[in-house]
Amino acid sequence: MVKAVFIQSSHSDYDDQPGKAYHFPKKHYLSRVEQTIGDWVIFYEGRRGGGRGYHAVQRVLQVQNDLNDPEMAYALLDVGSELSFENLVPRWVDGQGPFETGLPKSRGSNTSAVRLISDGDFARIINAGLEARNEPNAIPRIGDVVAESGFAEAPTPFEPQIQPREMLLSQRAFRDRSFARQVKHAYGGRCSMSGLELRNGGGRPEVEAAHIVPVSERGPDTVRNGLALSGTVHWMFDRGLLSISDSNEVLVAKNAADKAVLDRLLLPDRRLIEPENEAYKPHKSYLRWHRENVFKG
Repeated sequence: MVKAVFIQSSHSDYDDQPGKAYHFPKKHYLSRVEQTIGDWVIFYEGRRGGGRGYHAVQRVLQVQNDLNDPEMAYALLDVGSELSFENLVPRWVDGQGPFETGLPKSRGSNTSAVRLISDGDFARIINAGLEARNEPNAIPRIGDVVAESGFAEAPTPFEPQIQPREMLLSQRAFRDRSFARQVKHAYGGRCSMSGLELRNGGGRPEVEAAHIVPVSERGPDTVRNGLALSGTVHWMFDRGLLSISDSNEVLVAKNAADKAVLDRLLLPDRRLIEPENEAYKPHKSYLRWHRENVFKG
């Protein structure tokens, strides 16, 4: 097994299915992609395709031929393993060079859509991408502020450690904390259904990060599968008493609560407050899954 960087672009003609499958030409990349089966790959998006740089990590499950095109194949991805980065990581840092050892600034292997990388390069990118943000929204709601396994859990100096990260990326506690920080950052520490932005005496946001498709159903730990919700609203959303339409209307299950209670819990226009950044807005496929499988309306 070998780790790799997969280049993905929003304007690509390939049949990529972000979070599910990576589409690639077999002639150039089949042998490389086959080496990644069972291992982790990092996704990169260049300036022409959206400009996010290194932005997520996920495990490859298997390679499958494209039945509609014998020259193409899919790398099928472990949906539940996807973890978005807390920080977008550029390919090249002035004064330091590339994160991928030996990668030229332009042309050559820089244009390769699938690049095999060392464990050391993988760790450097992961460390940079998952470094906790130095901001109030990243502070945990409760408990002491600590650093764990080389990733800062709070606004403290970050010291990268080049060591294998596979075990950490699979740990539920670590993924939950990273997911929570990302969602709170995206929504500015404010509940997306009530509009409330409550903080305790230490400046910690009281809002919670909710998975739209839950972890128990292999929901990914990505911002687009998350909502920032206050405690009661989070409880109602998880139990199917609330959901979201494709037009961002807050849906309420019949007899979920008295109107007076709902008027206190939800915004008057009953519409979801979305993140300003388009890349953080909840994906409609996740919202549809919640309506079809959880919502009791």
